[in-house]
Parts: sequence; structure tokens; C-alpha cells
Amino acid sequence: MEKLLDILNQIRSDIDYENENALVDDGILDSFDIVSIVSELSMEYDIDISIDDMTAENFNSAEAMLEMINRIQDED
Repeated sequence: MEKLLDILNQIRSDIDYENENALVDDGILDSFDIVSIVSELSMEYDIDISIDDMTAENFNSAEAMLEMINRIQDED
């Protein structure tokens, strides 16, 4: 989780990723933020995040993003 939090804080350091559970639903992250996060996660974790994975549910919290990362890694 620490690696993920580091990545997220590099993109938007003004967000409390450990406690926010509605990053997308509450409009805290915008589409540009999501694109940046997807790009960084793809490079750092060597994963391919598909269009189907780009849902609010997968990006509403750091925990949800980590679950998505682990699921994609397990599928490979």
C-alpha cells in the first residue's frame, strides 16, 4: 500500500488517500487525475488496466485501487 500511496501523492498531494472512500463519486479526482493514475500504475506495477477496469468503484479509494492492481496481477 505504501508504494501506491507514494504514487498517488505524487499525482495529487492534497488528498488524504488513506481516509477518502469516494474519490471519484465526490469529484475529488477528475478525468485527468484518473488518466495520470492509470498511466503511473501501469508503469509501476507492469499491468494493463483495461477500459472495463476504469470504473468509479475501482478508483474511489486507494484500497479499491490496490484490490484492482492485485486482481489484474493475479489474472496475468
